[in-house]
Amino acid sequence: MEPMAHIALRAAREASTHIARSFDRPDLLKISEKSHNDFVTNVDRECEIMIAEALRATYPDHQITGEESTNNEVRADAEYAWIIDPIDGTFNFVRQVPHFCVSIACLHKGKLEHGIIIDPIRNEEFVTSRGKGCQLNGQRVRVSPKQDLDGALIGMGGAPIDSEKQSQLYAKLRTEKSNIREQGSACLDMAYVACGRLDGLWMYNLKPWDMAAGALMIIESGGLIGDFNGGAEFMKNGNVVAGNPKCFKALIPIVRRHYT
Repeated sequence: MEPMAHIALRAAREASTHIARSFDRPDLLKISEKSHNDFVTNVDRECEIMIAEALRATYPDHQITGEESTNNEVRADAEYAWIIDPIDGTFNFVRQVPHFCVSIACLHKGKLEHGIIIDPIRNEEFVTSRGKGCQLNGQRVRVSPKQDLDGALIGMGGAPIDSEKQSQLYAKLRTEKSNIREQGSACLDMAYVACGRLDGLWMYNLKPWDMAAGALMIIESGGLIGDFNGGAEFMKNGNVVAGNPKCFKALIPIVRRHYT
């Protein structure tokens, strides 16, 4: 494992342990609403501080930003930048739905370099580094071999941008005999594409911390990821289509037709 990925994994494990313990004590959660149906808890903030301090202890000159930071913009001039989502899927966490994760990504001169995603409840650790593939609990994973959308398992999510278009796209994929799942954690769903549990996904209005680690995992496991036009601007515009190569290529024209 790459040294930087190892440092990030240790930090993510520490946060994951704290999250798992807190999940069993919902009475101790302090919950506030950042915006409509967008929650943050004391555990989110505690874990982000925990991870940031661990990274800063080893890499004091690196930029570190996270979902709960007051300054959560990645600087264009940063040689190394870490992006933290302490709990991706906070709504699930608050409601005791066991589908959420810790996510840490590292960029080197603007390019995705390392990604860590941990599911604290299932004790699953996804780790990737550029050019090194993607592993789940130490075992190499690949995207699914599904050849078309008939019977494919497709994830969806993100902050709605047009509920009518969303409904039309959902209906279109159902006519393709696809099975659709909206599970509430973009990062974890991307890890599921990387390991073949999901055949593809489309998501909208994501932030960098929602997708950075998962995007690299999909690429390193043999998948494809792009924006709604199939281009490389997904980290900027927040709109994502991903999947194994066959499902990605089948999804792009359908999503593009409904959203562009």
